[in-house]
Parts: sequence; structure tokens; C-alpha cells
Amino acid sequence: KPILLQGHERSITQIKYNREGDLLFTVAKDPIVNVWYSVNGERLGTYNGHTGAVWCVDADWDTRHVLTGSADNSCRLWDCETGKQLALVKTSSAVRTCGFDFGGNIIMFSTDKQMGYQCFVSFFDLRDPSQIENNEPYMKISCSDSKITSAVWGPLGEFIIAGHESGELNQFSAKSGEQLTNIKEHTKQINDIQTSRDMTMFITASKDNTAKLFDCTTLDHLKTFRTERPVNSAALSPIFDHVVLGGGQEAMDVTTTSTRIGKFEARFFHLAFEEEFGRVKGHFGPINSVAFHPDGKSYSSGGEDGYVRIHYFDPQYFEFEFEA
Repeated sequence: KPILLQGHERSITQIKYNREGDLLFTVAKDPIVNVWYSVNGERLGTYNGHTGAVWCVDADWDTRHVLTGSADNSCRLWDCETGKQLALVKTSSAVRTCGFDFGGNIIMFSTDKQMGYQCFVSFFDLRDPSQIENNEPYMKISCSDSKITSAVWGPLGEFIIAGHESGELNQFSAKSGEQLTNIKEHTKQINDIQTSRDMTMFITASKDNTAKLFDCTTLDHLKTFRTERPVNSAALSPIFDHVVLGGGQEAMDVTTTSTRIGKFEARFFHLAFEEEFGRVKGHFGPINSVAFHPDGKSYSSGGEDGYVRIHYFDPQYFEFEFEA
């Protein structure tokens, strides 16, 4: 039986474990940022301050700081332990993605293309407080063609990998801001990007009903996992060759189908063979975000229904994998 986390009134936008996996951060289309103990689902606290939907959340390497980006046109830095707001960066449009680099010193976030403003990726160095105070990032990259819908740091914080509304993938250098590589393997919007535990690979989830595996440095396309519904989120197991996909149809079409055929299960695929081997039911709507626990013994999913479910795998799951 999964642990059910009820801390949001609106649909979940992102869930994120910290590096050790003892904490789970959840954000939704309400202004609340929650943090939970992943072992028993107890709520540790909330980070209060946002006034709009929160699109993204990240914790740094040693879980001292938490970063959130919101539709209230701000990106905020919090003290993880006390819940105190440490920094506030105001933007011209909604903050869609955010993340700490490997060392936790540099943050990046991307803003939406809306209300006449371009989509930008901004980089701030937290070791220089004047950057935050003056709202002057040390680097800003403009993306005029198609807005960034998901972005993650590459290995060693040398570049970021950005997925776009058009289905394109880019690498931007974190030093110079230049575009290093550009590929287009997806035909529709990329909803989510997550890296593997060792940062050598990453997986993308797209509206074109597929999730794809790529090499982090070369952006070579390695594998494709096909479904018959849009994929909102995909995660790689840290210990097995397994992938979990979460998705379902567009939120606005949900009421037109019965829950039986809504296809709201989390779906497990084998990384090498690209074959589906399991499904987990539970949500009353599309799954918007999935994440594996860093020890690989459980995974969580956050849905359009506002619930986050933590599923612990059966002992058979580990025996089956080692026999196979």
C-alpha cells in the first residue's frame, strides 16, 4: 500500500528527492512548497512566500538550500532547515525550470515566453550576493525561437541541457552561454528531463507519446520508450535498468473518458529492451511528475489529483531483477 501525501489543493507540478533521499519536496499549482520525510510520509514543513503556482523545485547537494520557481514571476532561495526565505529574484515572466549546479554555488532558471517577454535562462552565482541584490545574473541566454519547458544541469556543472516546446534539445555552456549542441528527436513539446544517477545519461518525456534516452555529453539518442498517451515525466532507476514513465491524456480531456481507459498508471520499462514490464495504478488523473528514490527501493508519483504517492517495491522486485 503506498504512502499518500496530501499537502496540496491543486495538481502537482514537480516532486524531487534530495540527494540522500530522506526528504521529498513537492510543488503544485498552489503557492505551497512542501517537504516530507520520504520514509513515512510525515510532513516536515512548508516554505511560504509564493503567491502563484509553483512550477519547479530543487535542493542542493548537501540539502542546505531549496530553490523554487513560480508563476508569480519570482525564483526564491530558502533555508531548507528553517524554511526562511534567503533570496528573491524577480523576473518578467513565470519561472518554469530551476536547478542548482553540482557544487550548489550556481543556480540557473528559465523564464517563460509570455506577455511580450522573451524566454531567458539566467545564471546567478550565490557566492556573490550583489548579483541577487541587484537582480543582475552573471549570464543570461535568450531563446527566441521556442520556449524552454524543462532544463537540467549536465555533469560537473559545465553546461545545461534544455528541452523546448518545439521538441528540440540544446546544450548551453554555463561559462560562455553559447549553444554547444542542438538536436530534434521529439516531434512535440518536451515535458520533463531527468538525469541518471551518475549523470552520464538523461531521459526526456514528451507530448509525442514517447520518452527517450540520450547521452549527456554528446546528446546521442540511445533508446525510445513508446506509449499511446502523452508522457509528462520519466525517471531512471539508480540501481536497475528500469525506467518509470508517468503521463496520461491532457488534463483538460480527462473528464471525457472513464477512469478505466484514462491510462493513469505509472509504467515501467526495461532500459535496454525498451519493453514494458509493469504498471502501477492509483492516481485519479494524469501523473505529472515521477521520481525514483536515490536508493532505488521506492519511487514517488505526483498527479493532477493533487496527491503524491510513495510506492515501496516488493522484495520480489529485487529478486526478479537479480535473477534476470
